[in-house]
Amino acid sequence: MKLIVGLGNPGSEYRDTRHNIGFLVIDELARRWNTAASREQFEALIVKTMFDGAPVMLAKPLTFMNLSGHAVSALAGYYKVEPADLLALTDDVALPLGRLRARREGGAGGHNGLKSLIEQLGTQSFPRLRIGVGRGDDRRDLADHVLGRFEADERDTVSAAVLRAADATEVFLRDGIERVMNAFNAAEKQDPDSAE
Repeated sequence: MKLIVGLGNPGSEYRDTRHNIGFLVIDELARRWNTAASREQFEALIVKTMFDGAPVMLAKPLTFMNLSGHAVSALAGYYKVEPADLLALTDDVALPLGRLRARREGGAGGHNGLKSLIEQLGTQSFPRLRIGVGRGDDRRDLADHVLGRFEADERDTVSAAVLRAADATEVFLRDGIERVMNAFNAAEKQDPDSAE
């Protein structure tokens, strides 16, 4: 089984914030695959489904971002998901708005959700797809920025990024993280409009 985890914060006050872009990708995948029904398990909202004949679980941890690893490690342990079969979808302030970057493994890069996953899984060796939300105004507190909602003039870029991230997730499920890195990281660098 593959486990696709969108990182974010639970609750209506955090809906559609920059920090919750991983949740938006999970919602898009559920919409595409017509798998709206979900249930709670191990402090995560999950749905088990099939994609191209293989079992997949979509998950949104119901813990706060800083504790995401507790839910993810419990799910991975219970369903015997190897780290290489887990894909974490997360926001990244170091990337321009809408830019995607896939990695096979790596550190947390200052992201508390990834830090929690690394701590609880006991490894940095799990794939992740980072979705750029931009840094915003340097004078603004970073926490306020990531917990803020997207501006009206950003929404088209964000919607397109969510669709591309869902496409990348489907490539991961079919062909693995290397193919995602080759196809999406390279495409992002070549497309000058992707950072706008």
